[in-house]
Amino acid sequence: MAVHRRRAAEAESTIVPRFTRAGMQHVPKDRLPEREMLPGTAYQIVLDEVMLDGNARFNLATFVTTWMDEEADRLYAATFDKNMIDKDEYPQTAEIESRCVTMLAELWHAPYGAEAVGTSTTGSSEGCMLAGLALKRRWQQARRQAGQPTDRPNIVMGANVQVVWEKFANYWEVEPRYVPCEGNVFHLTADRLLEHVDENTIGVVAVLGSTMDGSYEPVLEICEALDRYEASSGVSVPVHVDAASGGFVAPFLQPELPWDFRLPRVVSIQSSGHKFGLVYPGVGWVLWRDAEHLPEDLVFHVNYLGGDMPTFALNFSRPGAQVILQYFQFLRLGMDGYRLVQQACRDVALHIARAVEDMPEYDLVAGGTDLPVVCFAMSGEVSKYTVYDVSRKLRERGWLVPAYTMPPKREDLAVLRVVVRNGFSHDMADLFLRDLRDATRWLDHLDAAMPHEEQPSSFHH
Repeated sequence: MAVHRRRAAEAESTIVPRFTRAGMQHVPKDRLPEREMLPGTAYQIVLDEVMLDGNARFNLATFVTTWMDEEADRLYAATFDKNMIDKDEYPQTAEIESRCVTMLAELWHAPYGAEAVGTSTTGSSEGCMLAGLALKRRWQQARRQAGQPTDRPNIVMGANVQVVWEKFANYWEVEPRYVPCEGNVFHLTADRLLEHVDENTIGVVAVLGSTMDGSYEPVLEICEALDRYEASSGVSVPVHVDAASGGFVAPFLQPELPWDFRLPRVVSIQSSGHKFGLVYPGVGWVLWRDAEHLPEDLVFHVNYLGGDMPTFALNFSRPGAQVILQYFQFLRLGMDGYRLVQQACRDVALHIARAVEDMPEYDLVAGGTDLPVVCFAMSGEVSKYTVYDVSRKLRERGWLVPAYTMPPKREDLAVLRVVVRNGFSHDMADLFLRDLRDATRWLDHLDAAMPHEEQPSSFHH
C-alpha cells in the first residue's frame, strides 16, 4: 500500500495560526508575489483591506443599491459565473433579459411594448453612451440624405447633468451645450432651452432626477418647447430622458406625470437598475421608442460563441447575474411592492427634510418631493464652519454625506445631500438626525472659525 506524506512545509503552513503565516507578514502591494499562498491567507488579507472602506449602509452619498433580500444574495452567488453576452450558452439568461426589457417598455409606455427595442447595460453611463450614439447616427443619416454637412453636431442639456454626458461629448466629438442654472432652479427648464438649439442639435437630454438635488426636469414642457421650435423652423429635435434614478421612482410615485414614451418626442430612455431599480451594482437599461430610432448599422452580429448574436453595447463580456437579480426584483415586488418601497424612501426623506428645516443652522434646498433626496445648505447666519466641516464631522460617526457646490453660475452655493435608499429606515434616519444635531452643536460651540481649507470646485457622482 502506498503511503503519501505531505511535505513538511506544506503541512506546517496549514496548521500555523492564520495571522502568523508568512503571507500575512509580507504582503506585496505593487508586484505579484514570488510564491503562492493558501486561499485562506489571501482571503484574510483582502478582507482586512476592504474593512477600511466605509459601511455601505451608512453611505448617504450614493444612489446605488446597498441592500437586497437574503434570497437575492443566494441567487447572486448561484449565478455570478454567467456571461450576459454569451446568449447561446446561457439562453435562459438571455430570455430573462428580454422579459425585463418588455416589462420596462410597458412601465415606460413604449408604443409597441411587446416588440420593445432595448438592452441591459453595465449601468446608466453605458446607457447614456448608447443612446447618445443613436442620436448622433440618426442625425448624421438625416443630414446626408438632405445633402447637408455632418461635421458640427451638438447636444443640449442642463449644466446639472451627470459627468457621463461630458464624457459622451468628449469621446464621440459632439459639442456639449450646457444651459446654465440660475437663481434657485438647478436644472434645465423649457424657457432657457431654445437659444441653445439649432439644426446641428442631435438631441436634448432631459434628466428625471438630478444628481445635484433630486429634482425632475419638466420633460413635457421641454418637449412642447421643441414642438414650437419645429413648427417655426422645420427642424425636429428629439429628446432623450436620462432617468437614471427617476425611471424606477416616477412610475410608482408619480404615475400621472408625463415624462416617458407617452410623449412622442421622447425617442430613448435609460435608467439604472442598480439605483432605484433595487439591484446591486452592475446593471442598467436603455430602451428606444421603436426600431426606427436605433440605427441598424450600430448593431453588430457575431457567431463565434455559437449562434447569431446581435449586440449593441460598449462592453462585450459582462456579468449576467445582475440581470437575473433585476428579474428577481420584478417578480418579488411587482407594481405594489415597488410602490411600497419607493414610498417608504420618500417618507423617510420627508421626515429628514422636516427635521433639517427646523434647524436654524441650515436652509433646505430640496426636500425629497421628487426623488427621495434631501439637499441643504448652511444658513447665512453661520460663519464659523461650512458644509465641508459638517460632512467631516459626520464621518466620525460613520455617515458618508457628500458636500459639494452646485453647477456653474450657482457655484456660490455649497450643499450637503442625503440620498434615501431601500434599507435606510426611519430608525436609521433618527440616528442620523441625532448625529447631525450633535455635530452641529459641536461646531456651534467652537471658540473660533474652523481653519480654511481648499474645497473641491464641483461634485460628480
